[in-house]
Amino acid sequence: MQLLVYCLVYPTLWVISKLPWRLFYIFSTCVYLIVYYIIGYRKKTVTENLVLVFPEKDKKEIHRIRKAFYKHMCDMFLEMIKSISIKEEEMVDRFRLKNLDDLTKLEEKNKSIIIMMGHYTSYEWTNAIDLITKFRCVGIYKPIKNKYFDRLVHRIRGRFGSGLIPSAKVFREIYSNQNKENPDLNLYGLISDQSPKLDRAMFWSDFMGIKVPAFMGGEVLAKRLDLSIYYFHVEKIKRGYYEATLVPIAEDPTNVPDYYITEQFLRHLETQIRNKPEYYLWTHKRWKHRFSTPPNGATIK
Repeated sequence: MQLLVYCLVYPTLWVISKLPWRLFYIFSTCVYLIVYYIIGYRKKTVTENLVLVFPEKDKKEIHRIRKAFYKHMCDMFLEMIKSISIKEEEMVDRFRLKNLDDLTKLEEKNKSIIIMMGHYTSYEWTNAIDLITKFRCVGIYKPIKNKYFDRLVHRIRGRFGSGLIPSAKVFREIYSNQNKENPDLNLYGLISDQSPKLDRAMFWSDFMGIKVPAFMGGEVLAKRLDLSIYYFHVEKIKRGYYEATLVPIAEDPTNVPDYYITEQFLRHLETQIRNKPEYYLWTHKRWKHRFSTPPNGATIK
């Protein structure tokens, strides 16, 4: 059944990826109209999230943000599909690193780093870094249940030299690389605004004014493996174009207080969301544990 689904769906994805850019975004607009006005995909969840974190905004402004978000979400989803066949020069032109010199200096240290990202703007085209630096982008991800689509994701990432590590194997894989005679120079990317399982929610902090558990993966890895950690500040310049800046959080993570890294990440992401909220992924239930009781021993900030 998995193979049948893949064989039926993949040809459509390939055709979409081959569309010229102008036609590609016209198609995205059509998808938006269907998703927003006809299907209404998670519209209730999006509205509840926006009202929750922006109590000061009136109904008209909430609806404006909501519509803009759905337009961006459709663009971003289809840009993931575009990665199937996007050309190297297009990738480099559309996803630019503003402080490339800083990353070049990090290359000279010949030491891998960790970057923390949120579900904000675009996180799919970060492998453009592979094309302009010596770093190899390695994403930490949760494998897709359909093994054929999971292989497709690996193939897409591998087109420009990037890689993926299942979250369950991340510490072992990074530790193994760090202890090789000639370790690879990797840039490990983590989507770090996820909501942890309640029984593992050992650190709670304010995020957009709401007390919720915070995902600690990036901080734990940085401290245990002594890897410098950065926030990846990505901005959407216009449709299909992004600019990223590498912002230091802790260059020596073993010497910063516990929870400092996670707190800094949340504050960086929060600032971006408040500035342009339409680029955040409002469909996921990031604040679902706000009324839950923290487990015994949890730290409440």
